[in-house]
Amino acid sequence: MTRQEENTQMDNSPDEKRNQAAGTVETDHNPVPAQDGVDEAEDIDHDLNQLTILKDENKECRDKLLRLAAEFENYKKRQAKEYDNALKYAAEDILKQLLPTIDNLERALDHHDSKNPATMIEGIELTLKGLTTMLNKLGVEPISSTEQPFDPNIHEAMVMEASSEVPAQHVIREFEKGYRYKDRLLRAAKVVVSKGAE
Repeated sequence: MTRQEENTQMDNSPDEKRNQAAGTVETDHNPVPAQDGVDEAEDIDHDLNQLTILKDENKECRDKLLRLAAEFENYKKRQAKEYDNALKYAAEDILKQLLPTIDNLERALDHHDSKNPATMIEGIELTLKGLTTMLNKLGVEPISSTEQPFDPNIHEAMVMEASSEVPAQHVIREFEKGYRYKDRLLRAAKVVVSKGAE
């Protein structure tokens, strides 16, 4: 080792020796901050921005949900009110259709002292025809019972009579007509049933 190299080694302070051993050179007494610290600060800023965005979205979703819940509650109230009104006034259309029949019957009664009873009978027949037509439109139809086999599902036997003309267990005549409403029995026919010839 030369004298010059020895002098150089002696001139180096212990800190310089450490830096040389680590392979680093300190060029300034103010060290440059590490790049990792900058990245970490940027990540925190990014996370804070994301958190703010998510909070805003959460608030917006919550507001939408509250509005939707309020609208649904109002819808339920409206539906309940409409349902109640539908039940309350369900017969309104039928009653409107019955009013002309009442008018015709009143007109027939106004002519009860008429010299021509045939006119009054004709008026009553027309009223009955109008009422029957209206019931047919609504799905109400009379049950044909006379001379038909007795059926306890649609007939109510009021009395049994002997008959040589109508076979046993058949309807001789009706006290009251039976009616069907669409596919359902509206009223059973009250009938006289034959017990056959004696």
